[in-house]
Amino acid sequence: MHAALGLDFGTTNSVAALAGAAGGTSELLSFAAPEGATDSVFRSALCFWHDDAVKGGLAVEAGPFAIAEYLEYPEDSRFIQSFKSVAASASFETASVFDKRYRFEELGRFFLSKLTDHASGRLDKRPERVIVGRPVEYAGGRPDPALARTRYDAMFQGFGAEIHYVYEPLGAAFSYASRLDAPATILVADFGGGTSDFSVVRVAAPGAKRRCEPLGHAGIGIAGDRFDYRIVDKLILPMLGKGGSYRSFDKELEIPRSWFADFADWSRLALMRNRRTMEELARLQKTAVEPEAIGRMIALIENELGYPLYDAVGGLKKALSSQEQAAFHFSGAGLTIDAEVTRADFEGWIAEDVARIAATVDQALAAANVAEGDIDRVFLTGGSSLIPAIRRIFLDRFGADRIATGGELTSIAHGLALVGQEDDIAAWSN
Repeated sequence: MHAALGLDFGTTNSVAALAGAAGGTSELLSFAAPEGATDSVFRSALCFWHDDAVKGGLAVEAGPFAIAEYLEYPEDSRFIQSFKSVAASASFETASVFDKRYRFEELGRFFLSKLTDHASGRLDKRPERVIVGRPVEYAGGRPDPALARTRYDAMFQGFGAEIHYVYEPLGAAFSYASRLDAPATILVADFGGGTSDFSVVRVAAPGAKRRCEPLGHAGIGIAGDRFDYRIVDKLILPMLGKGGSYRSFDKELEIPRSWFADFADWSRLALMRNRRTMEELARLQKTAVEPEAIGRMIALIENELGYPLYDAVGGLKKALSSQEQAAFHFSGAGLTIDAEVTRADFEGWIAEDVARIAATVDQALAAANVAEGDIDRVFLTGGSSLIPAIRRIFLDRFGADRIATGGELTSIAHGLALVGQEDDIAAWSN
């Protein structure tokens, strides 16, 4: 057995677990939080601000400390979240932070450094093995897995003696297998912020030399952030000019939808506050048929209101997971939106996404060459697994008696650490 760190580097949250050389168990790390609190979940966010006392004049924080810094000085900060979503995007080169530009791997190293700082000394000594979760399918249009791997390698360089990458749902499968006392064929469905990933795994009886055997996988770049996008698209973007027009010589043309796609993407919204983008928006405002709508977009970006908007959207999504109707409220930069949203409304907005997720489940079963009736257990994990429309995919197909849940935010890290204790990690790594 080997000592190992399992790291679930997520789009929204990150979680880490340590497994000792004794085998069979792993322990979640607790991270410091503002005002002396601790939490096993560390937000995947960064905040930058000017500080003459810091070398280079630019300070950075991550996790809940990034959120706290942003909330105290929003207009003097640069808040970045969901940056994992651009790992496989060739169109992403650098993020503009004040007068500096940072590559993905540089953002990642900032994040890992601060995660280490807030781990109460548990990561001061680098573990022998680090098992990093990766999605089956990366987020974004036409994702490039080779590019993502190159960026991950650069991000994690020096973080541990050995770095291995394992599909996130396989980590969750290893975690769930520790709860089983008999052989089973399981389907693991992992719903994160950026991707929905599925693995079919055959679990042997306890004590078997190789407890878990992966049979097939599938994934899609649709998950929690896409559902957020649908909410922003319906409730926010119409107030910012979507569907409106601008004048070009003697013609009226529709405002390019790319502006609104970027604004409703958490990984891109934070990066819109740069000189070039703001100048282009100012020119668009001058020619827009409704310039006040573009003005509201400019004000939201200039005032760094991406996080409050994210918070309001996330609150609505969470409420609709347990209620048939919920209130949405957002206010900032001269824009106030109050709306009552029903669960039926929300499910209508995400229906196309849910259908594509359901089709990806079919792909996972086909890749594993198993039928629905061959699945003994379905393990649902990840925050978006709590959305009723998502759960119905599995309830309708497999029945409530085959569905298992638990550790929605922590199961992957737990399982990754257990994978790290195996002698033959190559059987799991990708």
